[in-house]
Amino acid sequence: MRNLTIYLVILLYLFLSKLVAQESFESKAKKIAENIEWITREQKALLKAEVEDVNIQLEKGEITIEQANLKKQKLAQTRATIIENKVSVVQQELKNLVQDKVDGKVQDAKDTRSGGRMIIFGTNSEELRPNQTEFNVSSLKVYNGQEDKDERQSKRTTSQFVFAAGLNNVVTDGEVKKSDFRYLGSHFYEIGVSYNSRLLNNSNLLHAKYGLSVMYNNLRPTDNLSFEVNGNQTNLAVNPIELKDSRFRNVSLVFPLHLEFDFTKPEVKNDKTYFKSHQSVRVGLGGYAGLNLKTKQILQYENSDLKSTEKTKGDFNTSDFVYGLSTYIGYKATSLYLKYDLNPIFKDNAVKQNNVSLGLRFDFN
Repeated sequence: MRNLTIYLVILLYLFLSKLVAQESFESKAKKIAENIEWITREQKALLKAEVEDVNIQLEKGEITIEQANLKKQKLAQTRATIIENKVSVVQQELKNLVQDKVDGKVQDAKDTRSGGRMIIFGTNSEELRPNQTEFNVSSLKVYNGQEDKDERQSKRTTSQFVFAAGLNNVVTDGEVKKSDFRYLGSHFYEIGVSYNSRLLNNSNLLHAKYGLSVMYNNLRPTDNLSFEVNGNQTNLAVNPIELKDSRFRNVSLVFPLHLEFDFTKPEVKNDKTYFKSHQSVRVGLGGYAGLNLKTKQILQYENSDLKSTEKTKGDFNTSDFVYGLSTYIGYKATSLYLKYDLNPIFKDNAVKQNNVSLGLRFDFN
């Protein structure tokens, strides 16, 4: 998570500064952007093939359903770790490239309208000239002139980088009020890649949106509470140590699927119609399903003026499978996002509690 945060900060810096660089910088930046997208796509395809092999073994009766579920969970954990490790290497390349730019090792390119090519950093708001190449820092895509940008953005299927964040809490007996968790201190994060496919030939209204995401759901208990495991029950209890912070985190790998209504109007240029997406009001209805990868409790406290952090990883009796409903409504890349886990947080607890999240979602097309 720390590496991803660094990466997002670097991209934000590039976006704000609108850097201009020469073609050697262009080729390196393009390669880095393509590597990040390729890593996620490759690992997703490999995970899908591995899960299909497990399903075949289950159908043949070679393994039990419990063994199949355990295998799928381990495979998902392995692929998530590989994605994180590989992306961290590419992130370091991006950091080094930016540092070379700051140190003057990569010189600025001049905007010569009569010849040569210029790379700019944009966010879908600029009209490109024929000699300009745009490295779109939000979607990690490279466009060679406006014609190429129009063609690629109006394809039947496009891809997006997804980032979401906001408030997280628990629904108990159908209510969120009187929660044992801090309302402003409990957060969720989602990072992923999505694909958007237009369903109708000559209409931009209906789209199928699907992909792969990693979800981080954090809960911060109030009143010096922390979780304790007693057999198959996991409940909050007052900690004998005065805690500075108590945090409970679930990390999941999920496959979101939404039916998206996109009200972007067709665009006509040079007698050609382009059906672009993510340019107007959008509404998504759907859900997600996947596996719980990791559960961790983090307790921070002071002992004899010494600051201590205690991290406990384990099962905590959490549900192995994660599935739920989600919806969003917004304009262009930004949406108000609501998701609700249909599975209980703890599978055998006497009182069922379900995770609920509300925040902002960004689909960088």
